[in-house]
Parts: sequence; structure tokens; C-alpha cells
Amino acid sequence: MASLSSTLLVTFYLTFTLLLLLLCSHVVTARYHHHGHRGHHNNKKQHKHNSHISYPPSISPEPSPSAGDEGVYDVRSFGAEGDGVTDDTEGFKAAWDAACQVESAVIHVPVGYAFMIQSTIFTGPCQSGLVFQLEGTIMPPDGPESWGSNKSKRQWLVFYRVNELSLQGGGVIDGRGQEWWNLPCKPHKGPNGSTLPGPCDSPIAIRFFMSSNLTVQGIKMKNSPQFNFRFDNCKNVHIESLHITAPIWSPNTDGIHIEQTSNVEIYDSLISNGDDCVSIGAGCYDVDIRNLTCGPGGHGISIGSLGNHNSRACVSNITVRDSIIKQSDNGVRIKTWQGGFGAVTGVSFLNIHMDNVRNPIIIDQFYCLSKDCSNRTSAVSVSDIEYSSIKGTYDIRSPPMHFACSDTIPCTNITLSDIELLPAKGELVLDPFCWNAYGGQETLTIPPIFCLLEGNPPSVFENNDLGYCSSS
Repeated sequence: MASLSSTLLVTFYLTFTLLLLLLCSHVVTARYHHHGHRGHHNNKKQHKHNSHISYPPSISPEPSPSAGDEGVYDVRSFGAEGDGVTDDTEGFKAAWDAACQVESAVIHVPVGYAFMIQSTIFTGPCQSGLVFQLEGTIMPPDGPESWGSNKSKRQWLVFYRVNELSLQGGGVIDGRGQEWWNLPCKPHKGPNGSTLPGPCDSPIAIRFFMSSNLTVQGIKMKNSPQFNFRFDNCKNVHIESLHITAPIWSPNTDGIHIEQTSNVEIYDSLISNGDDCVSIGAGCYDVDIRNLTCGPGGHGISIGSLGNHNSRACVSNITVRDSIIKQSDNGVRIKTWQGGFGAVTGVSFLNIHMDNVRNPIIIDQFYCLSKDCSNRTSAVSVSDIEYSSIKGTYDIRSPPMHFACSDTIPCTNITLSDIELLPAKGELVLDPFCWNAYGGQETLTIPPIFCLLEGNPPSVFENNDLGYCSSS
């Protein structure tokens, strides 16, 4: 009887507890539903709050921010129409001028609108924490004929001398580059399959100049007339979750180009275009590139070209890792002109998958755009270059590894490990190419590389180019 009483008591206790839990759940659910009916805007805020992108506060559909959205500057409140036809330049400039004076302000470009903006410079310095929240679409005039005669055709939107700026959101930058790609440009396709030389008199889409502590995140960019994003004389740059596209034949549509810029992070992005996926110019150091998908199309991830017009070029501490390059003219490349001086040193290419790539691994110190380039005794030196865990397939028109180094200033300390590159078609494995390149393989590579020179170059070849870069 005592055992039966205990059983009944336990059963009663469990039943009572279950009823109590159900009652509490009903009350909480009723409270949640009651709260949810307070307004549609709260639901929008909740959705954006859960996004992986750090969105600023959402605003109401009305052109003017409500009292609850203090510090948010909707470009429509400053005269921008967003109909895709009206010139909205002044509205954007007015919103910028107002937000620039306020700490942690948000310039909001709402979804569902397309804003046409002329070539413009957004100038700082501004108060810290400025956010350019792009949710809709922005675009330049449609082609050279629509470009204002008094507007620069070399650049479209420039952010100048700005500190702590975030360009972010899920919106679109439509470069409308189709008409520009037919202008004389490197490389420009002439009649009957010929190639015509000529400068690129077409605009860079987005340029940051002499700015610091920058974030570019979540943006979709398509059909840029020339470079998509360019960073000049900047420091502390974080780039993440970009989606950049342009036709594979579009000239000079580099995805991200950096020049004289340091402490750069480029993460988790997809770039399919007609030129370098990422290009790293002179004066860049402390650059970390991770989890990129480059291609189809384009010229891979490039350091250079460096030393053009006998110039000084210094690049150091560059890491490219955990990325995919597919159906591209190049994989990971270092390219320099003859006649320059300076140094490329401390570069690591780690864990990269190649998918039908021509020139998966290439150093080219004879970079030239014409057939009449003469040999020079001066060159940008290349040293301490690591290639590790690079695998996949290559286009059989070129060898899988190509190290063409200066006659007078050889490449030194090239190390390779865990390399496995096989032809995308056929079974014939091409031999690597080496010219005046020193280094070795730490593990057996496929294909094996025996053409690297062992040890260090003779003292007659030693150079002091690192000294030119010691101040970087």
C-alpha cells in the first residue's frame, strides 16, 4: 500500500507540473502575440537584428525619419527621388553633409528605389561611426555620353579623408559599365581579333582615398566600368561578404585593388570579373585574404604589377588562404616590371584550390604589355615566398608553376609543400618552368619541381633593395 501511495503521489505531482508548464507557456505565447501586433516596423527591426550583418536601426517607409530613428538620414528626406532617372546627386550630398556632423549617424538608402548619382566626392573628416547603409540600388549615368562634361571620367564615387566609415547593407551598386568597355583600354579588342593599346579613360566605381578604419560589407556590385573598389593611402580596412560580378571579357574590372594601403582584411567574398580578383599594388603590407571564390573569369589574385616606369615598390607580409580560384587566366601571381626597384617579401599562399586555372602559380619579373620591352639590370626583388597546400587542375596551355625571375636579381627562398596540380584535360603533366629562381620543395610536389636553384645566389647577385623598403 505504501508503494502504491508513493506511485499515486508521484503521478499527481508530474500531472500538476505538466499543467503548470502548459499554463505558463500559454501566457508567454499570448504575451508574445500581443507584443507582435504593436506594429509592422518592429518585425522588420527584429529580422534585421538577426542578420549576420550589423544593420543600423530600421526606419519607417516615410521619407522623414521618425522620432525613434534619431541619427538616421534617409536620402529621400534630402530630395533624392530614387526613380532611376532623376539626378539624385544633390540629395546624397546633402544627406552626407548632415550626417557627417553627427556621431554614429546613418545615411540610409532604402530598398525598392534606384538612385542615379553623378561623379561625386564625399569629403571628411566626419564624426566617428558614420554608416552608409545601402539597401536599394545606386548607379552612375548610363555610359560616357550621359556623363556630365564637367565631371571626372576617371572616378565615380570617392570617399576622401574619412575615419570610421562603414559602407554596408544588402543593396546593389550597378556600375552600368557596358558602354565604357568599348572604349580604348588595356586590353582593347580591335577589328579582326586584333588588340589595340590605349589608356583606360573610364571611371573607378568606388574609391577610398586617404581614409582609415573602413568597413565594406555585404554589398553587391555589378558591371563596374573599371575597377570595382580601390583603396589608396588607406589603413585598417575590413572587407567582408562582397559579391562582385562583371563579364569575363570586361577590361580592367579588378574586383578589389589596394595601393599604399596597410592592415587590410578581405574575407568571405565572391568575385567573378574580367581582370584581377584582388590586386595588391606598391606600398601595401599586412594584408590577410581569406575564403575568397575568384572566377569564373579574371586573372586571379595578383601582387603587382610593380616597378612600372622605373618606380620603387615595396610589398610585405601578405597572406592568401582558404580560397578557390576557378576558370581563370592566373591563380596566385606576383608580377613586376623590369627597371623598377624595391622588394616583395614575406608572402604566403596557403590552402588554395585551383579549378582549370591557367598559370596556377606564377612569378613573372618580365611583365610587359608590348613586344618591345628591353631587358633591364634593375628589378623589384622577390624573396621569402611560401606556397603550401595548393591543389586542383590547370589549363594545359601553360605549365602549372612558372617562376621567371630577373637575370640580375633572382628570386630567393621560394618554398613549396603539399602541391598537387594535375591537367584539367588529358594525362600529360607539364614540367614547371624556372628561370633564376632559388628555393626548394619541403615535400614532394605534383608535378615534381627540380628546376629551382638550391641555396643562395652568388654574392654578385645580392642587392640592397630591401633597404629601399625598410621605412615601410
